[in-house]
Amino acid sequence: MLTACSYHQSPPAFTATGYIADRGAMRLWRKDDTASGRVTLESVYSPYRGGDTTVTRYEYQQDEVRQIRRQQSGEQPETVQLRFDAQGHLSFMQRERGQRRESLSDDETALYQFEARRLLEVSQALRAGRVRLKQGVWQNGVITLCQGGPVAPNFDARAAGWLAARTRHTSGALGIAWLEAPEGTQLLLVANEDFCRWQPNEDDL
Repeated sequence: MLTACSYHQSPPAFTATGYIADRGAMRLWRKDDTASGRVTLESVYSPYRGGDTTVTRYEYQQDEVRQIRRQQSGEQPETVQLRFDAQGHLSFMQRERGQRRESLSDDETALYQFEARRLLEVSQALRAGRVRLKQGVWQNGVITLCQGGPVAPNFDARAAGWLAARTRHTSGALGIAWLEAPEGTQLLLVANEDFCRWQPNEDDL
């Protein structure tokens, strides 16, 4: 498990990181506007079993959450939107399930706020520890970064063996995501999906 360690360089305005979450992989893209004090954070949670990927966009002002937009795919897709004013009071909320629109309870709203604050702290720690997310395509034994160019991540024997076994049962290309940090390299996710097709960039946030 990669961990965060501190460093003293100024962090870049746009970063990508991630971690192994509860029964899945969490990938995070973050954009900081230091002049305005605004932070935009996009998280993608992919469970290791099932296809209910959850994409959430958080917007913060001076480290206080202002907006949350969540989309969950799968058998029971839903969309949640929350907005908060400058005092942290809820100004808008809505959940859509199929054709139904419904409100969230106070407890659900509080949980969304708690998750937003926790994820901001986690992203700050991972960024400080220089834990960087990389994504690409694996095909015919070669990994190509989404930005272009071949790369050879320094996976440990267990990850390399698992990846080799995974590719023996797949004829086409595979999407691959991994983490790089001063402590080493960690395989995060492999799937029959083109991660590069939707990977956000700085302009998207």
